[in-house]
Amino acid sequence: MSGTILIAYGSKHGSTQEVAHAVAEELQARGLDVETLPADIVDDLRLYTGVVVGGSIYMGRWHADAVGLLGRHKYALSELPVAVFGMGPRTLESREVEASMAQLRRSLATVPEVEPIAVAVFGGAVKPPALRFPFSRMPASDVRDWEAIRYWAAGLVEAFDYGKPASDPRDLRTELQQTPR
Repeated sequence: MSGTILIAYGSKHGSTQEVAHAVAEELQARGLDVETLPADIVDDLRLYTGVVVGGSIYMGRWHADAVGLLGRHKYALSELPVAVFGMGPRTLESREVEASMAQLRRSLATVPEVEPIAVAVFGGAVKPPALRFPFSRMPASDVRDWEAIRYWAAGLVEAFDYGKPASDPRDLRTELQQTPR
C-alpha cells in the first residue's frame, strides 16, 4: 500500500503521545510512511491510507480528542483501515484491563460507522505532580508494556498493506456469484 498512515492521539499528560510515537516508529521501521499528530488538529484525511487513533482513558471515558476525531471523520474513516488503542489501567491485572477495554468499546459504539481492524488497551502511566488533587496524591506508576505496544503495531503492517477489509464477507460472495463467466 502506498500512502501515509496517520497516527492521531488524544493525550492529557504526554503518556499517550509517547505511545503514539512508539507505534509510529514501529510502522516506519517496517517500511510504512507515517505522520503523527494530535487528534484535535486533524482536519483532512484525504492524504492518508490508514489511521491509528489513540487516547487516554480517564474516569471511564476515552479522551475527547480521540472520540471527536472519530465523530468528525466517521464517513472517511468508514472507508479506511483504522486501528484504535486506549491507555488507562494503572495495573495490568486482567480486571482493570477488561474494564478499560469496556470503556473504550463504549466510546467506539458511539461511532458505529467506524469499524476498527484492531483495538487494544495498554497500561497507563500516572505522574502525580502533573495531576490535580485528589489524583496528585496517587502513587506514581508506569505499566506501559513497550514490547506489547511494538508487537501490536507490527501486527498492523499487514492490515495497512492490504487495506480495508470487506465489512461483510457475504457481500464479496454475492458479487462473485453475479459476475458473468
